[in-house]
Amino acid sequence: MRRQRRSHPCPLLSRRQSSGAATLPIPGWLLTYRKEWLAPDVIAGLTAAAVVIPKALAYATIAGLPVEVGLYTVFAPMLIYALLGSSRTLSVSTTTTLAILVAAAFRHVGPSPSAETLITASATLTFLVGAVLLVARLLRLGFVADFISEPVLIGFKAGIGLVIVVDQIPKLLGMHFPKGPFFHNVLAIIQNIPHASVATAAVGILMVLLLLGMEHRFPRAPAPLIAVAVGIIGVWLLNLTAHGVAIVGAVPTGLPPVTLPDPTMMERLWPEALGIALMSFTETIAAGRAFTQVGEHAPAANRELTATGLANLGGAFLGAMAAGGGTTQTAVNRLSGARSQLAGLVTALAALGTMLLLAPLVGRLPEATLAAVVIVYSVSLIKPAEFLAILGIRRTEFIWALVALAGVVALGTLQGIVVAIVVSMLALAYQTSDPPVYKLARKPGTNVFRPQSDAHPHDETVPGLLMLRPEGRVYFVNARRIGHKLRPMILHDKPKVVALDLTAVSDMEYTALHMLTDAERVLREEDGVMLWLVGMNPDVLDMVRRSALGQTLTHERMFFTMDLAAVRFQTEHADAVWGPMTQPGTPPDTPPPESRPPG
Repeated sequence: MRRQRRSHPCPLLSRRQSSGAATLPIPGWLLTYRKEWLAPDVIAGLTAAAVVIPKALAYATIAGLPVEVGLYTVFAPMLIYALLGSSRTLSVSTTTTLAILVAAAFRHVGPSPSAETLITASATLTFLVGAVLLVARLLRLGFVADFISEPVLIGFKAGIGLVIVVDQIPKLLGMHFPKGPFFHNVLAIIQNIPHASVATAAVGILMVLLLLGMEHRFPRAPAPLIAVAVGIIGVWLLNLTAHGVAIVGAVPTGLPPVTLPDPTMMERLWPEALGIALMSFTETIAAGRAFTQVGEHAPAANRELTATGLANLGGAFLGAMAAGGGTTQTAVNRLSGARSQLAGLVTALAALGTMLLLAPLVGRLPEATLAAVVIVYSVSLIKPAEFLAILGIRRTEFIWALVALAGVVALGTLQGIVVAIVVSMLALAYQTSDPPVYKLARKPGTNVFRPQSDAHPHDETVPGLLMLRPEGRVYFVNARRIGHKLRPMILHDKPKVVALDLTAVSDMEYTALHMLTDAERVLREEDGVMLWLVGMNPDVLDMVRRSALGQTLTHERMFFTMDLAAVRFQTEHADAVWGPMTQPGTPPDTPPPESRPPG
């Protein structure tokens, strides 16, 4: 019986989705929405709002902005992303990382700027971030999401966490002193401990203990919302303001006002916008991919550039600060049962309801409570276990992570992004500048050729035939180093033929090919050694054929497999027979057996 194929309700939409949604489509989830998703989406959206809104209020204070900007940031970017984004459950507002980067950018606005000036600067910065993301989409720069290595990103975020905690401790303890660089602030905190407000410190420490206790005992509960409610009730019942506990103050009720970017500020803020846009996109993609379930499409990088770009662009005119996807809030959204982008819409509407109805209550919130929320969730950026995991696998990348952390702490957050990128580039250059070169032997009774080692003492070689295998891309950075590794092996073995196995070489750059051409001439004319090339991929083979090296070697000295090269050598040298490795032990420049690929 023929099974009838079920048609998609919108064939055009289906084709767009199947192609990775690289272009901006009509929101597909609206046309394919299932009614059984409604209840889970509403519950998840409200639960996420209970976590996101209090945190957004706190993050606004990190940047020195009025707390209502946090509400605007939950409302506008969340709403726009829910309509345009490719991730079903990604929750987009602001994050600890973005908030501290925005605060750093405001240092270029001028000394002691007013609240109105900061709001205008925020709108300008958010507009620039959106514009940068959209330009990146036009240039198809979605691959930049993978530009910063994971160890460097871990170090960068840990540095951000340390900076935020030190920045918020004075608010937690009721201290007042001029802010400065990281180490200045640490020293000032120590010196001002005797001058801390006892009442403010009591509120702040109790809130930290409450949040930590909730996270430990009731991880699914909306701990930030509970802390905010307790703080507001405490101000009302205990008259904490009379004891010197500072509160948020008046919060305007109503829709967010239209805020226009200031063209005169753009020249000062655009370099910072580049760094914030990079971090916004990196965090968005990381959070979206982390919570993609089996059967769902992973977020399309270029479409995410469009969605987050428009979310920031639209949010700028509604008073929002720079926005991006957050890992913690996305986790809450997913674990609460979100099925589609409707959950994000519910969270945005909850923020709107707070603006219209609950703003006066927000004004009674102790600043120490917001500081406690920021500190507890910023500490989660510092993950010693991840540093230890990196150290246990690779010491070099552990050092890169520490360098990125130190860059943020010593130089500042925005400069820390540059440090993170430079460190990633150096790490990449380091890893590719020293590729391994293996001396090969044949596994007895097979045509398998693998690196020589003590683990395989019975592997076979042919006297007079030196089989070598470099790995990775061969280009101007590492070509000379590969030559320095090959030369001692050739001098030691004194072979008649060097068979260079290039099966593990993905590409050969012109400089490297030129050096190989010179090496072949020297080997042939001065040492009487012939060079054979084995196992080239089509691109490398085509490049060699069109070069002087190809004209010298011809097809007589190029082989598809090492087995064919060995047979040819034995045919030309009747006394050449396979035998056990003549040199026991690990060859020069060869890593220990446990670090090599399996044979």
